[in-house]
Amino acid sequence: MAHRTPVLTSRTADERTGASLFFKAENLQRAGAFKFRGAYNAIAALDDDARARGVIAYSSGNHAQAIALASRILNVPATIVMPEDAPAMKVAATQGYGAEVVRYDRYTQDRVALGRTLAEARGLTLIPPYDHPDVIAGQGTLALELIEETGPLDMLVVCLGGGGMLSGCALVAAERAPGCLVVGVEPEAGDDGQQSFRAGRIVTIPVPRTIADGAQTTFLGSMTFPIIQERVADIVTVTDYELVATMRFFAERMKLVVEPTGCLAAAAVMHGRLDVRGKRVGVVISGGNIDLASFARHVAG
Repeated sequence: MAHRTPVLTSRTADERTGASLFFKAENLQRAGAFKFRGAYNAIAALDDDARARGVIAYSSGNHAQAIALASRILNVPATIVMPEDAPAMKVAATQGYGAEVVRYDRYTQDRVALGRTLAEARGLTLIPPYDHPDVIAGQGTLALELIEETGPLDMLVVCLGGGGMLSGCALVAAERAPGCLVVGVEPEAGDDGQQSFRAGRIVTIPVPRTIADGAQTTFLGSMTFPIIQERVADIVTVTDYELVATMRFFAERMKLVVEPTGCLAAAAVMHGRLDVRGKRVGVVISGGNIDLASFARHVAG
């Protein structure tokens, strides 16, 4: 089962923003990111036959590690399709949990097609990183915990890649905190979510060049997009520079190791991309999986 992660506060962050901020620290989740929630939920829902045959997933890192760890806990064979340029730490952790890793080139190969082909050939159950009802439901549990601990929020700011966490959190917020505005945040270079939200249809972009490797998605999911359309107030973007500055803030002021993708929501709040003054704001820190060399290079640069 997933850990109930802590909700952290920072007087410095509150003073800088003029808001009361509540950071949901999913960097302290099992496997180092929120992804464990959805992965465990999806695998636990499988019948015995499907578990015996095994599962397959595609991911740049956090979903990979989550599926690998959840599979190990539930005694299910796991195969993970990972890009050749995935962070070495994430690949090593995925293999360390016992999963088979299949590599691909994210700029020339289609991970979805590759995953489906392998699933069919090997008789495996494909568990995508975001476009899956059990994954969406699992990710939403972090918002449930946050609201239970903090009480009503005026705004909930969530990192956005493919939309599993954002859609799951939006569904929970609508039920448990109806007055709460839910906002997604993605990297400026990978604004497919914002474009889709504005256009009213799923927009596909080339693989974005950003340090937020967990948000290098090129389109929202067919399940996540309708939920985001209906339940999310807005989608904003932040720059890689703002992500680095936020990593540094977490390290210096809150003694937290947070990966670039994990800083998306906080960067938007801390750098004025949203009007949060006078509001009670939940901020998701989505993950902390970054190798120490990269972390040191970013925060010391």
